[in-house]
Amino acid sequence: MPQTPSPPPSLMPHEEPLPPRYDLWTAAVFFCVGTAILWLCWQMPTYREQGEIYTAPGLVPALHGVIIIVLSLWLGFRAIGRGALHAPREAAAPREGYSNTRLFLAATLCLAFAVGLVGRLPFWLAAAIFVFAFATLFEWQPGLAPRERARRMAIAAVTGLATGGIVVLVFERVFLVRLP
Repeated sequence: MPQTPSPPPSLMPHEEPLPPRYDLWTAAVFFCVGTAILWLCWQMPTYREQGEIYTAPGLVPALHGVIIIVLSLWLGFRAIGRGALHAPREAAAPREGYSNTRLFLAATLCLAFAVGLVGRLPFWLAAAIFVFAFATLFEWQPGLAPRERARRMAIAAVTGLATGGIVVLVFERVFLVRLP
């Protein structure tokens, strides 16, 4: 009895790998981002008159830019090796569970958090509301029994409150960063 090939270990059982051309485009975008970071860092002052190269404000971002460029090249060569430059064999069927609506919801929630909540509410409360709203919207299933829906919303509320509290504690006590 022939066995169906198992997905790579990095994928969930219901996922399928994307065509290599997606990786090639992603590599091109990250290459441009890394190059832009490196170029902008080159434009920053170097403070040569102080005699210390390590005080240059663009040093760490430049290293990050170099790492992004190297990793984008690796991703691009890997995509080419997997056939990204060859014509696609067949049109890809739309993937189940992915939609522009979900992307729009995620972007809207992030903007509402950054623009509408942070600075107007204590940070722990803003983070708790964001996590609760995100979990509720993305775990919503039509036709779910009211009792199960209430249970899931309660779990989302507890998760949101815990996340808000933990984020504030970690940033203020461990990293010594004052949050708005």
